[in-house]
Amino acid sequence: MSYGDPNNPYGAPQGQPQQPQQPQQPQQPQQPQQPGYGYPQQQGQAPGYGYPQAPPVSQYGGPAAPTTMPGSVNAAKVMLWVIVGLQVLGVAFFAFAAVALNAAKDDESLKDNTAFQDLVGQSTGVIWGYVVFGLAWLVFAAVLATKFKNGGNGARVTILVFAIITAVLGIYPFILVGLVHTVLAILVAVFVGNANGKAWFNRPRY
Repeated sequence: MSYGDPNNPYGAPQGQPQQPQQPQQPQQPQQPQQPGYGYPQQQGQAPGYGYPQAPPVSQYGGPAAPTTMPGSVNAAKVMLWVIVGLQVLGVAFFAFAAVALNAAKDDESLKDNTAFQDLVGQSTGVIWGYVVFGLAWLVFAAVLATKFKNGGNGARVTILVFAIITAVLGIYPFILVGLVHTVLAILVAVFVGNANGKAWFNRPRY
């Protein structure tokens, strides 16, 4: 079979058989590659399974802050109000004693008793001093009892100091009327000073 003029540029080159042309297949559009395993996700994508979520901030700083007052802290609050009530009774008792001594001092049969008059005069001044101190301590205890709901760490420290001093005063000089004060004050100091008390008074305020 002849291929025609050898000088024809459109003819097949000599010595090489002409190959039949294959029809071209239409090119498929390239699909975007999906990130496989091991490929980092792009920023902004939600983390999939297997990606650890960030723990709450409270996990880094210890247990989560309480949202309601712990039972032990509430018990300390109630005990502090009991101390307020006992202070009211103590102030009333000392005031009554001072009034009674003044009445005895003015008794006609005792006016000439110099030793009794001196004793009553000194005792009355001391008792009225107890009345003033007890009244001030009563007001201070009532103010601290109201700090349990919204008070911070400063209120906690103040309550601790108040409870310790109250416990000491219950031993001396108020041993006769201060034993109950001592027991309640020690419990208040323990319940406010433990971990529950610290977590409650140091909880974040939003």
